[in-house]
Amino acid sequence: MEHGTVRTARVVVILAALFTALCPAPLPAAEPIKLGIAGAHSGDLASYGLPTVKAVEMVVKETSSKGGVLGRPVEMFVEDDVCKPEVATNTATKLVSQKVHAVIGHICSGATKAALGIYKDARLVVISPSATNPELTQSGQYPNFYRTIASDDAQARLEVDFAIATLKLKKIAVLHDKGDYGKGLAEYAKKFIEQSQRASVVLFEGVTPGAVDYSAVVQKIRRAGADGVIYGGYHPEAASIVSQMRKKGMKTVFISDDGVKVDTFIKVAQKYAEGVYATGPKDTTKNPLAISAIEGHRKAYGADPGAFFLNGITAAQAILNAFQKAGSTNYDTLGRALQTEFVETPLGRIRFDRRGDAIGVGFSLYQVRNGAYVEVSR
Repeated sequence: MEHGTVRTARVVVILAALFTALCPAPLPAAEPIKLGIAGAHSGDLASYGLPTVKAVEMVVKETSSKGGVLGRPVEMFVEDDVCKPEVATNTATKLVSQKVHAVIGHICSGATKAALGIYKDARLVVISPSATNPELTQSGQYPNFYRTIASDDAQARLEVDFAIATLKLKKIAVLHDKGDYGKGLAEYAKKFIEQSQRASVVLFEGVTPGAVDYSAVVQKIRRAGADGVIYGGYHPEAASIVSQMRKKGMKTVFISDDGVKVDTFIKVAQKYAEGVYATGPKDTTKNPLAISAIEGHRKAYGADPGAFFLNGITAAQAILNAFQKAGSTNYDTLGRALQTEFVETPLGRIRFDRRGDAIGVGFSLYQVRNGAYVEVSR
């Protein structure tokens, strides 16, 4: 005769086995698509990088509300490179170790160039909203690199054409900050001025970023008799140079780039920013998607977006669209999708050419008027 307790235990085991067979364990959650976001998120140039973090956050949140991409959630892995090449290599190595599927960034051209080889070896697609150095796409060294902004040769051409054809400048001082971005742009500007045969380069010189006093180069501008300056670099140095020029009573025209076409430049240079020209991404104020993105930023963060925000939105939309169209995170199929599949963005309907440059984007010229950048018609 079987003992009652033993019989009860056996029934429990049988029922448990039956329940397991009828109710299998839940399927594991879908592996997330991992996006690395790299750029300057602290330091003097954080105003260039943080807007892209917010841009990607907004796109990821919207995408997640619609079920993600390929039925998978999207996760962000944010890393700060302070816009310094020596830090960017560590940032890239960390993102690779985190097994991200693509990277949005870096922000500065020098940092981008330093990191690209690491991503290339890891077979990772990289889309920058702001790295404009022409060699990044034109050299053919980085088939994994794309950008949602036009390159510096187009930017330098616009600056030089405006300086000579519109402002009628004859003697131009070309300055730069010795970095990949600033020096590269300045070299193109110098080349285009010399090719024009309608103006001359009276000074070509690099300045040291972060210096307290730029009076020496300001004095050289005065001695050269320059009626205009074209500067390749970022806002901290530009603000110092312009301020020192104006304090010395110099009315020399100052023209710069998208590294200076930021509200932070105006805040730092204050009244001395008035009249400064700078190139920047084309005005998109009439694009419904741009209007929606900017309003979304105001609602989410209580402020207007900063530099390269719309380029960051576009980069995020482009890579997520490519994942969806490619049907996977495979490096090769992702590249083909970026080059063949159009996507509607705040910058317009774009795709990328074989070099990685965005088809459908470009630059406009702006001037500081009454404390704000205003687009200038040529």
